Amino acid sequence: MEESKIWLSSPHMGGTEQDFINEAFKENWIAPLGPNVTGFEQDLESYLSSYDSTNEVHVAALSSGTAALHLALILMDVKPGDEVLCQSMTFAASANPIRYLGATPIFIDSEKDTLNLCPVQLEIAIKDRIANGVKPKAIIAVHLYGMPYKVDEIVEISKKYDIPVIEDSAEALGSTYKGKKCGTFGKIGILSFNGNKIITTSGGGAMVAKNFDVKQKAIFLATQARDNATHYQHSEIGYNYRLSNISAGIGRGQMQVLDKHVGYRREMNLFYKELFKNIKGIKVYEEPNADYFCNNWLSIIEVNSSILGKTREDLRLFLETKNIESRPLWKPMHMQPVFEDFPFYGNGVAEEIFNKGLCLPSGSNLTDADRSRLKTSINQFLKTN
Repeated sequence: MEESKIWLSSPHMGGTEQDFINEAFKENWIAPLGPNVTGFEQDLESYLSSYDSTNEVHVAALSSGTAALHLALILMDVKPGDEVLCQSMTFAASANPIRYLGATPIFIDSEKDTLNLCPVQLEIAIKDRIANGVKPKAIIAVHLYGMPYKVDEIVEISKKYDIPVIEDSAEALGSTYKGKKCGTFGKIGILSFNGNKIITTSGGGAMVAKNFDVKQKAIFLATQARDNATHYQHSEIGYNYRLSNISAGIGRGQMQVLDKHVGYRREMNLFYKELFKNIKGIKVYEEPNADYFCNNWLSIIEVNSSILGKTREDLRLFLETKNIESRPLWKPMHMQPVFEDFPFYGNGVAEEIFNKGLCLPSGSNLTDADRSRLKTSINQFLKTN
């Protein structure tokens, strides 16, 4: 009899989500507005500003992180023909909205410490684009797998060239840099509550703004840009991007267990560090120093086949035979067929880690029995010829 599947990152309910959903049904708040939406936004605002109550944080709950990024680009006045600098090693949703608007993505390589946007390559790209007569409109920087990017360096470059940062924190809710919550560093931040994230609303996302007017403008655009009139009047193009009151109810329950679930995922990372500590040729990625606090949304390893004698793909396929899910890292955008003709600035870091990297099961709901299976299966793999 086949053992049950060990998933990479499956939804993990806290137990109170149903209470919020039941209340929505009881009050007939089923539409994409209502007390759960307002409450979820307030919960997120409180959480993100908890390091500093004087910090101004305003959250708009939306249908997805992709929708939030699309609106962020619109609010930064990105138009056809404009250029947007984007981290290459990321999920496609970080880059797709650039093309929604007819703008040109300029892809930037990673650096080796965090695997995120390389400040050196970023500045090279900015100088070159300006020299060619086009100043980029925005920088999309991603906290890959929950690991904060090099915030100080990216902020410095952003200020130096007056190019705002859109902070893609879709994978990093609960992560911090120098004690400050990820999602609050950019001019606009992006969150995702997809089914595999740290917390989920089944599908959903949010925009994090520095001032209330930006939040209100995002909500206006997300609700079909309906003007303030008794009849239906529209002076701008709008979108159907608001989060439903039912989904927001799930989010309210999930917020109650967010920090606990981050703790469980960090424990999984420690589990892998211990498992691989004496294995030459396998590296578990971790924070570069004490400034970084990673939620370890996914724990990732680098497999050096010249040392181990086996590849990343060998391990992935072996785990698959044990009904254990693992996945390669995101394939860099500049290597994707849909984006391969767009400019790229780099020296091969993202491509190298894509070829060597593997995401291992990291869910907050993994059990001791799951960990025992993982340990046994991985040790079997390491002992095979």
